[in-house]
Amino acid sequence: MNDALRIFAGHSNDPLAQEICRTIGIPLSPLEIARFSNDNLHVQVMANVRERDVFVVQSFTEPVSDHIMELMITLDALRSASARRVTAVIPYYSYARSDKKDAPRISITGRLVADMLRTAGADRVLTMDLHADQVHGFFSMPVDHLTAIPTIAEHFRQRYDISNMVAVATDAGGAKRVGRFSERLGIPMAIIDKRRVSDTQVKQGQVVGEVAGRDVVIFEDEISTGGTLVSSIHTLKDAGARSIHAGAVHGVLCGPAIDRLREAPIESIVVTNTVDIPAHKAFDKLTVLTVAPLFAAAIERIHSGESVGALFE
Repeated sequence: MNDALRIFAGHSNDPLAQEICRTIGIPLSPLEIARFSNDNLHVQVMANVRERDVFVVQSFTEPVSDHIMELMITLDALRSASARRVTAVIPYYSYARSDKKDAPRISITGRLVADMLRTAGADRVLTMDLHADQVHGFFSMPVDHLTAIPTIAEHFRQRYDISNMVAVATDAGGAKRVGRFSERLGIPMAIIDKRRVSDTQVKQGQVVGEVAGRDVVIFEDEISTGGTLVSSIHTLKDAGARSIHAGAVHGVLCGPAIDRLREAPIESIVVTNTVDIPAHKAFDKLTVLTVAPLFAAAIERIHSGESVGALFE
């Protein structure tokens, strides 16, 4: 059955794509990506994909615009090469944060990129832990929405005594996500009253819930600059938390994040490899879990027509 399956990858997260292919037991198919002298991207598919079931792995990470264009051109090339079905595998869909019109005269870019994927030739999308559930509705094609919550929850269950642990949401918007995480571990949850001042600045309020003398784990969908996380850490310290850990699906870790987190009074930070974390961003407190087996299982199920939802039952 795998003879009809092809997996390609752009430049955003080659280690994850390679691990997915090793798990399935097939090689990563070759893709030539280059630039013309005028800086235009050139993509050539270097394998026969006629009537094949094709998956393209590409996270929307820095440089985001380049990686999106790589994906769009690759999708169009595969469609032109007569692939039977093309699935865009986007472990980290960064534009999911642009999911509403919260200022005058702006684009809801999460929907725009979804429309572009359809135009470029994607027949379906496979992604993980979108910033907001409503982003799923932006796509006019089937979307399989995976979650790393069980993977991260199992890490905490195996590594720590969770009998005194509380899961914490950094704002009301993340309460539903943290609720699923706390339910998975069977622990209570708390919420921090947060007001966002700008993209990089937040104002923390009071903690709603009991954290004094408890081991707390802050759970987020992503860690970007680390501003929200560091502010939450200090808020929880002031509220009497005994120890503080953090878990997030997407370890974007951009701008001052590494310096902030190295200096923060936190015991551990856990992320997954939906975003490739190079060696210069690694530090002692950071643990990176792999989601390659989950993506590999989902790809095999999509390819064979089995239920993807059954992975989480």
